[in-house]
Amino acid sequence: MAILTSQKIATYYELFKTIDVIFSKEIIQVTGLVANQVYLKSVGDFWPCVIYSTSFTGAKVVVNIKTGILPKLEKANSMASLRFCFKNAETGNTVTFFVNTKVSGYTPYGASGEVVLLNLQYTQRPPDDLIEIMGRILDANVNSKKRREERILITPDSIRKLNITKESSIIIQGVPRHCILRDMSFSGVKIIMMGVAKFLVDKEAILRLEFDDPREVFLIKGKFIRSEAVEGRKELVSLALLFDENVVPMGYKIRINDFISAVRPETRGAEKTADSSSQKTTPIPLKAAPGAKPAQSPQKAPPKKDDWPSPDEAAASAPTPAAPAAAKPEAAKSTSDDFDLDL
Repeated sequence: MAILTSQKIATYYELFKTIDVIFSKEIIQVTGLVANQVYLKSVGDFWPCVIYSTSFTGAKVVVNIKTGILPKLEKANSMASLRFCFKNAETGNTVTFFVNTKVSGYTPYGASGEVVLLNLQYTQRPPDDLIEIMGRILDANVNSKKRREERILITPDSIRKLNITKESSIIIQGVPRHCILRDMSFSGVKIIMMGVAKFLVDKEAILRLEFDDPREVFLIKGKFIRSEAVEGRKELVSLALLFDENVVPMGYKIRINDFISAVRPETRGAEKTADSSSQKTTPIPLKAAPGAKPAQSPQKAPPKKDDWPSPDEAAASAPTPAAPAAAKPEAAKSTSDDFDLDL
């Protein structure tokens, strides 16, 4: 997980302040929420609750009214503290904090009549930990639509930054086949594999990706939409796989978004350096001292009439023959060893 600056956290707070995030099974897994360590505290007592959703201004929690929580809240003038608990997947450490809230109301939840949904309003800005955890999810979700076609070229450097393992494969009709990643984005990937293009285009497939730190495995369903030939290797084909955007895992979106967000500032810095180095300096002309006469260029003596040039002068004024141009080296021919698939 990238470390966010206070400026980035403030930006998250302003952009996504009122957006509710529902804690589905996927969101609980991505955030690392420890559900059995979430409590509502009021008048010195603790009540277990289930977080239904949260924003940066409030939350909704599910509680059992059989525990006597409603009279306690009335006694505390509807004031309570909500305890969050998250587990960092990289370090394994837990992060816990309280957010001061005020109960603005409740509605029945389910048909039992014993469970209600409490509406909580935060009385102050929540801790930066909550803004960072939820902000990364919201930012990745927004950029997955705004920057869906922005490509990441797969190089040794990008593999290291993305923490991709070398065990990528494509599953076609239930059969896993080895492939090489060429680029990836929010919306799809380009791969190289063995096969015949006309038998693969328009077919559905599942891409299997493995990541480290923390270790995650994603199975993303998609469809081959186009193909390209691989020069010098007739047995290989380059294919573009378009993901089904409804099933792209949130964890994958966050990894792509973290990489793109980190690369963009570096690129801007490089562009500024290139622009400053490309600027030309204009020499400042020297001014003559007051009263000084301008320097005069020496004048050539006028040629004499009817004088033929001497043999030495004629040889000096003769044009020098141009040297023959050096032969350009031939462009390096692409070999067939650019790709090596052990299948």
